[in-house]
Amino acid sequence: METGQPLPKINPETGKPFPVQLDDQKLAETLDPLSFDVLRRAGTEVAFTGKYYESETIGVYRCKACNAELFRSETKFHSGCGWPSFYAPTEKDAVILLEDRSLAPRIRTEVRCASCGSHLGHVFEGEGYAVPTDQRWCINSVALVLEPKNN
Repeated sequence: METGQPLPKINPETGKPFPVQLDDQKLAETLDPLSFDVLRRAGTEVAFTGKYYESETIGVYRCKACNAELFRSETKFHSGCGWPSFYAPTEKDAVILLEDRSLAPRIRTEVRCASCGSHLGHVFEGEGYAVPTDQRWCINSVALVLEPKNN
C-alpha cells in the first residue's frame, strides 16, 4: 500500500476551501483503516481485492467520505487492471485532477473528489480500450459506496 501525505483542505484548482470540510479525526473513527488511508492519505488498495472490482450492480458510485456522486455503473468497464474502471465521471466537475509525481519519473494524473478533496485513484489516457473517451478512471473500491438503482 502506498501512502502519501494528509490531504489539503483547499482545492488546488480554485484556491478555495472544498465545499465539504471533513474532520480527519472523526473520519478515522468512522471509516475502516484502509478506506481512511486511501481517501485521506492517498493510499492504494491491493489490486484485485476491492469490493467493486467485478461488480455488475447497476447504480451510482459515491464518495465514501462525503457521499458526493462520482461515477455511474453505465460508464464502468472491465479493464483487467485490478480496480474498478470507468470511462468518465458523472459530471466533469465531480472530480479534480492533479499531477502526481509520487512514482517519479513516471507522472500520473490523480483523481480527487471535488466536494471533499479525498483521493479516489488515477486516470489514464490512450491505452486503447474500446470506450468512448479512451480514458480509464482507475478508482479504489474502498473510496466508493455503491448506491444500487431501485427497480
